[in-house]
Formats: sequence, C-alpha cells, structure tokens
Amino acid sequence: MGSVSTPKPRRNRLVLIAAAAIGLAAAVAAVGAGELVAVLTGPDTAPVIAVGSAAIDLTPTPLKEFAVRTFGTDDKPVLLGGIQLTMAGLAVLAGLLAVRRRLFGAAVFVLFGGLGVWAALSRPVAGPADALPALAAGAVGAVVVAWLAALLRPARFGPATAGGRPAGPRADQGTDPDPDPAAPSRRTVLAATGGTVLLGGLAVVGGRTLSDRRYDVSTAREAVRLPAPSRSAPPLPPGVRPDAPGLPSFVTPNQEFYRVDTALTLPRIDPRRWALRIHGLVDRPLLISYDELLRYPLEELDHTLSCVSNEIGGPYLGTTRWLGVSLPALLRRAGVRSGADQLVGRSEDGMTIGTPLESVLDGRRALVAVAMNGEVLPVAHGFPCRTVVPGFYGYTSATKWLVDLDVTSFAAYDPYWVERGWDRTGEVRTASRIDVPAPFARVAAGDVAVAGTAWATHRGIAAVELRVDGGPWAEVRLAADAGPDVWRQWSHTWTGARPGTHRLEVRATDGTGSVQTGSRATPFPAGATGWHSTVVTVS
Repeated sequence: MGSVSTPKPRRNRLVLIAAAAIGLAAAVAAVGAGELVAVLTGPDTAPVIAVGSAAIDLTPTPLKEFAVRTFGTDDKPVLLGGIQLTMAGLAVLAGLLAVRRRLFGAAVFVLFGGLGVWAALSRPVAGPADALPALAAGAVGAVVVAWLAALLRPARFGPATAGGRPAGPRADQGTDPDPDPAAPSRRTVLAATGGTVLLGGLAVVGGRTLSDRRYDVSTAREAVRLPAPSRSAPPLPPGVRPDAPGLPSFVTPNQEFYRVDTALTLPRIDPRRWALRIHGLVDRPLLISYDELLRYPLEELDHTLSCVSNEIGGPYLGTTRWLGVSLPALLRRAGVRSGADQLVGRSEDGMTIGTPLESVLDGRRALVAVAMNGEVLPVAHGFPCRTVVPGFYGYTSATKWLVDLDVTSFAAYDPYWVERGWDRTGEVRTASRIDVPAPFARVAAGDVAVAGTAWATHRGIAAVELRVDGGPWAEVRLAADAGPDVWRQWSHTWTGARPGTHRLEVRATDGTGSVQTGSRATPFPAGATGWHSTVVTVS
C-alpha cells in the first residue's frame, strides 16, 4: 500500500517554503565562508562589509544626507541591515530557482560573489587578496544551494519520469504519487538544511571572533605612554559653562564625542607597524614611526570640531583638549615647495581629506593629534593619530587613522568629498543653538532659563542674541571666553513668559563682526545656515 498522499495545494506551499529555506541556508553558509576567509585578509574585506562600503561610495549625496539626518549615527547599522535583507531576498530567489534548475539558483550566488569581488577591489587601498572572501562566499553559496536543491527535488516532487522531470499527480486525484523509495526523505532534507544553517552561523560567529582577536589593538593602545606636553594649553577660565541644567558640558567626554565617517569597520592599526609618510611637493620626504612621532615636542589644543552634515541646531560637534605634534612644524621640516596649495591626508581605509595649505601654515595651531582629553586616541576617533585644523569642518580637516600626508595642489587632486560635490574649502559657518529648554518643553510662566551654545571656529564668538515670537533681538549673557577655537556657551533669563506656545530664536556674531545669517541652507555643499529655533509651551 502506498504512503499517505499530500494534497497538491499544500504540497506546493511546502515546496515554496522548503525552497526559500534552502536558499537562506546557502546564504548563511556563504556569509560564514566569507567571514572565515576575511580572518586572513582583514575585516573590511568580508563580503557584506565590502558591498556596504562600495554602496556608501556610490550613494548620491542627497541620499547620504537623508540617511544622516534620519538615522543619525545609526546610519551604518541601517545600511548593513538593508544589505542583509537584500541578500535574504536574493537567497530566497536562488532557492526557488534551484529546485527547478539548480544551475539558475547557483548562478544567483555566483553573481552575488562577483558583486562582492568588484566591491572589494573597488576600494582605494585594495589588493588582489581582498577578493578572496567574496570568491569563497560565492562558491560556497552556489555549491550548497545546488546540493540542497538536489536533495529537495525528489523528496518533495516525487519520483522522476524517464525524461528527468518530476512526475505530477494523477489528474483525477490532485495528489502526490508515492515518493521514490531511493530518494532522500523529507527528514533528511530538513536535517541537511538545519545543519547548514547551524554550521554557517558558527562560521559567521567564529570568523568575526577570530578576526576581532587577530586584529585587536587594545593591548598595544593601552601600552602607549604619552609624554608630557612641551606646550600645555592654559587652564579653562572659570565660568566657561553657565549653571543651566541640561546644557552640555563644556568639554565633551570621549565616549560622547560624535562620530560621522564612512567606515563600516573601524581600522585597527598596530602602532608598532604604523608610519606617517609626508611627501609630494616637498624638499625632504619624511617617514615617521609612532615612537618617533611621540618624541617630537607635543602641544595641547582646545578645539571644537564640527561636522558639515550638521543641520541647524544639530548634535554633531564636540569640544576636546587635543594633544599632538605641530602639523606646521612637520611641514616646515619637510620643506614645502612653491606651487603647493593643498594638503591631502589619507586614512588607512583610503579616505582622503583635503585642507587649504595656506591655512595650515598661517599661524593657527594645527596638530597631528595622538590623544584627546588626556587619553590616547580611541580607535573610533583615529588611533594611532589624526589631523586637527581649527576653522574647518571635519571633512576638510580631520583625517582619522592617518597614514599619509601629500603636499599637492587643488588643480592636481580632488579629495573624496570634493569629488562628490562638496565645497572645496569647508570653512566652519557661524552657528548657534538653543539647548535649554528642550524642543516642545513645557515650562512654568514667569521667568524662564534659556541657555545654549555658539561657535565660529578660529574666529570666535563676540555676541549672541535671542528673540521671542519674532520680537526684538536681546543680547544674552556670554560665558567666559576660552579662545577662538572653541565654542562659547551662553545663558539668558526670559522674563515674564506668558501662558501659551512660543517660539525662541537665536543668532550669533563672530569675532570678525559678521552676524549669523538667517537665510536657510541645507548642509550640502558648504554647511547649513539659518537661525536655530525651538518651540516651548508656557503653562
């Protein structure tokens, strides 16, 4: 007597589910293979990371700005999540194709592996070995989906006919025929699929764990002993921060300092194998090891760094006491030649940042920084070293994970962000922000404390004004001035606040006498402009 038949509609649903499952299992195996090979070639060569990095490079500027504006510092997890969902969709497609034509299902993984190879090799610092993880992922995915499909077809479709196609049910029954006794059982297919997921998942976790251990630089970083500065920054004057609950601290703790960059994996550089190359239009090219860099005279600099992606009133800025070697002194030692007007910093991951050379050499305190707030640079903020040039947004002044300084010209080279349409200079705009009260806060009628922050890096802040509901501007009380390269906080008492909804606006005047413009502009291409405002309800 034959086995119990499965109705055709239910059989079709089960086949679709099983096909999707084998495609997803093959994808897990593929990612696991890529992660294991990336232990040898570097975390940034793992297929998902390589594809994500290429996606960042190819994303149009408006879409990048939308991502930063919408997701903030979570933009990278969102991107990786999107890539993984796309992979899952392609994997399901591969499984559905494979149960009909194994070659078609395998081709999906081959194509995705090819995309990974292209993405890995498109990076500016890529080498041939960087393609190996994607090659491994594509090959393993193709082989696994074909293997699982070979198990599934006879187990789910019934015995094959002489022509090689599965035999369908009898028209008068609408049910499966008896399965081929020699075919793998459904339990075998389920075990093979589940085992593949398990082994692939272990490979993913194991590969990332091994990679983290192999490229870990925490011990080397903790072993660094910072020499005492030869030029210390003066103590911050009393009263640099008004007594206003909710106002940010004057010095931003390292763990709270913003991070906006294109790196999906943090470059982890062993300082014992690091060197800084200074070359290009110079008389004496330099190659400086980390130990040699620390033997140079070190200087402290209090400086507010801000990101050009900041919307009006945005959070992407922070103030730090940096420690490092004078960048102008290094360039003078190298001997800058005539015709040079741009300094291009290159990161370990290939990012390029271009700074106007005349501004680096005009007397401002630019640094090759090795520490912030008395601590060796965190990996997320550029360890072993980075550049800091007051007066400019980070995209034209702050090369993290610095390995190369190229003295060149604007005519000869367009750095990463300039290629994408951003302003070549990147000078910080005069800006101000209301921090207290918070947006849409409810406050009691009467006297209301208002406080905030203003900045115009390297020009300083001379005045800040506030107005309520479009009325006259009133000058607020400025906190003590810690210098032109840092922000300046302020406070004000809004007297006689009446019940209702009110709008507060703020504007600043920089040290040159220029008043912050009220004309609204988006961050692209040269930084946002306009007055920050907040709405509060007085009750």
